[in-house]
Parts: sequence; structure tokens; C-alpha cells
Amino acid sequence: MTVQPKISPSEFQCLKYEVTDHVAVVTLNRPERRNALNRRAYDEVESAFRAASIDTDVRCVVVTGADPAFCAGEDVKEMMTGEKRATTPVVRRPPTPAAMAALECQVPVIAAVNGSAVGWGMELALYADIRLASEKANFAELFIRRGLICDVGGLLRLPAIVGPAQAAELLYTGDVIDAQEAARIGLVGEVTAHADLMPKAMNLAARIARNSPLALRFMKEGLRRATHGDARETGSWAIEVIYKLFDTEDHREGVRSFLEKREPVFTGR
Repeated sequence: MTVQPKISPSEFQCLKYEVTDHVAVVTLNRPERRNALNRRAYDEVESAFRAASIDTDVRCVVVTGADPAFCAGEDVKEMMTGEKRATTPVVRRPPTPAAMAALECQVPVIAAVNGSAVGWGMELALYADIRLASEKANFAELFIRRGLICDVGGLLRLPAIVGPAQAAELLYTGDVIDAQEAARIGLVGEVTAHADLMPKAMNLAARIARNSPLALRFMKEGLRRATHGDARETGSWAIEVIYKLFDTEDHREGVRSFLEKREPVFTGR
């Protein structure tokens, strides 16, 4: 699917986007917020993957974060105030645009996970074809602790990568796992010294980029068809449920407890 980016990479404020030797490096660049995503950052993530897909010079994407984190999920202070959100009745909500842009990226994607990848940050790592992790990385699908469900990455990609039972444990508990445990369960392919992460990721990207660009794009499409279900159908269902959960007291308690640095007390309302 060919979709033009909403924002030109030259206008990015929250990301860096650089193309060298057929490899696009996308760096989440809000280190003061541990690369947490606000609305602008979501739009730029979507635009970065759309830009890579339509650029015939790009044969591989490496996505990473400015130290010290990969991506700390949504910026809670900006995005999850815990207040009731005004909702407009719609026939069907579309899936998260940034998620679909990552999943539909026409070239191979490597996630170089340099630090915490939690919440939607873990989702972003799951959208990649290959994940490499720094020894400083950790992972968590934290949505359940905010009274929410995960996006399409946790629902479709995670079970396919680590198996249904292991995925269920991570999704139901919201537990944080370190890089070594992530490697043990197959979530990441390799754990490296922090300083070696980007050189290893770029070396792998270069090996991929040496191959036929047309064959790479069809190989990517073939793997997507063979391995994963209908991302748009699942993603649309997930967003519909997430919007319902936004209006619950449990979600507001999940956000309050996070901001107050305490355990949440859920009531099922």
C-alpha cells in the first residue's frame, strides 16, 4: 500500500531521519522524555515509515532511540491525563496509523533496542522484522497496568514471535523483562554490549541492502502474508476497545497511580 507521509522528514521535530548507503536510520529523539510519544511524535513515526516505503533508494530501515531509552511508550503527561475523553461516534475506528505504517513498510525493518522499550515502545519493536538489543534494554507491555489493552503488535506479532503462552504472560501481567530474558524467549535475536548495538545493526542492514531491492520488497510481503494475520482488522478492533477503556475508572486509576508512583487499585469500573 503506497501512502504519502503526512510530514516531510526534513520537518521532523521528534525524530531524526537519515539515509546512507540505502539504509534509513530512524531515531526517536526526545531523550528528555525517554523518547515517549506525543501526538506529533506518532505522526512523525508514521511519516518516517511511509517515507522509507516510497523511497526507491531505501532498502532497509533501522529504528532506534536517542539514549538512554528506545521508547518509553506514550507520553503519559501529554497523552494519558486520566480524564474522560470526548468520543465522537464512528462506524468503525481505523487502526493506529503509526502502527500500520510500520507494519506495511515495504522494506525490512531492524529495531536496535538501546534501552527501555515499554508500552507502545515495545509495540514499535515488535513491528520490526528483526530485533537486536543492548544489554541495557528492557521490555514490557504495560497496557494492562493502565487499564488498557495493547495495540496490534502485542495481539498479532508477539504471539507469533514468542508463542501464545509466553505472550499471554507478558500481556496479562505487564511484567518488565531484561534483555537476556528477551533473548531467551526469542523476542530479540541478539544481545550486545551497548556500544556495539548500532554497529551491529548497521552491519546487518548493509548485508540486507546489498541484495536486490525488488526481491527484498517481495520477500517482505511474502513473510507478512505467511506469518501474520489481518493487522488492519485486529488493529481496528483494538482501537475500538482502547477507546472504550479510556472512559473507565480503572484507566484513570492506572494513570493516577503511575503519576503518583504507587501500585494501582482497580475496581472493575
